[in-house]
Amino acid sequence: MEISTARSDHAVDEARLAEILANPGFGTYFTDHMFTVEWTPVEGWHDARITPYGPLTLDPATAVLHYAQEIFEGMKAYRHADGSIWAFRPEENAARMVRSSHRLALPKLEVEDFLQAVEALVTVDQRWVPQNSEQSEGEKSLYIRPFMFASEAFLGVRPAQHVTFMVIASPAGSYFKGGIRPVSLWLSDEWTRAGRGGMGAAKTGGNYASSLLPQQEATEQGCDQVVFLDGEHGTYVEELGGMNMYFVFKDGRIVTPALGTILEGITRASIIELAGKMGHQVEERRFSIDEWREGVTSGEITEIFACGTAAVVTPVGELKWRGGSAPAPASTDLTFAIRKALVDIQFGRAEDTFGWMRRVV
Repeated sequence: MEISTARSDHAVDEARLAEILANPGFGTYFTDHMFTVEWTPVEGWHDARITPYGPLTLDPATAVLHYAQEIFEGMKAYRHADGSIWAFRPEENAARMVRSSHRLALPKLEVEDFLQAVEALVTVDQRWVPQNSEQSEGEKSLYIRPFMFASEAFLGVRPAQHVTFMVIASPAGSYFKGGIRPVSLWLSDEWTRAGRGGMGAAKTGGNYASSLLPQQEATEQGCDQVVFLDGEHGTYVEELGGMNMYFVFKDGRIVTPALGTILEGITRASIIELAGKMGHQVEERRFSIDEWREGVTSGEITEIFACGTAAVVTPVGELKWRGGSAPAPASTDLTFAIRKALVDIQFGRAEDTFGWMRRVV
């Protein structure tokens, strides 16, 4: 793509930026610029540009507002100790967006164009990538949100003939304030996240919207997150509202729910490789809620953890449901070992023997 760049005349000043990066939170502050490119059947992808960050003007009939034809990605850029900036497996995010676009009947943005867009924005807004102290082993990063939506003003039910792809970015602090602790889970016995032939494997907003009511229910029950079962049998564990799951057995085996109706998490895939290199056999298969309950009660399951871009890896504690609960697993040792190994690669504190990191700046 040929990308034009119009620099902001109202960029955040250095003093204010320092305040933001000292405590960025998550998804609260946004960088000075954004990337946009548009698509039509006649012109294809065109008018790629970086412009000052700002509101969008949408017609009330814009298709995405009515039919939810949209997809997105979530990824991070990390500043290493030498000041260089790296992305973690961005080509996998690009490939997943291609798969999501196919499911949502959106045009394909080629992997190289996706990477070019992300890297162009990060380069322009590189001062927004936080620096971490080696002593504190901090986990501040730049969260990057590429997204694509139906921008045609038309109320007919068909794939949009005008589509917009954008990239915005937001500095992010450590996901866990006050230290990492096991998250408690509420088992949803009424709501499901996805079904056979549905959009479970696509990264689209509708999947997250459907998790909000069950998550609200989990919060009311005093739990941190909701866990979903499969829509066909109501028996097999799928994933949390936004994270994949792993179960560690006392013989060292690790089981994670098989793909199909769950999101193909990039952190998930990375952990499978990483755990294998650490000497653990990883099984991708159906995993029933009864196996969970019985396993933690008997001690056969020694650890449970969840993973995602934002939290990286988090231990799982108690599981609750209407009329009962299962105890937290006894250990978190492997969970924290995997987490440290992955985070150290991302922040350049350990050698990247997998070739996962891609230098941006």
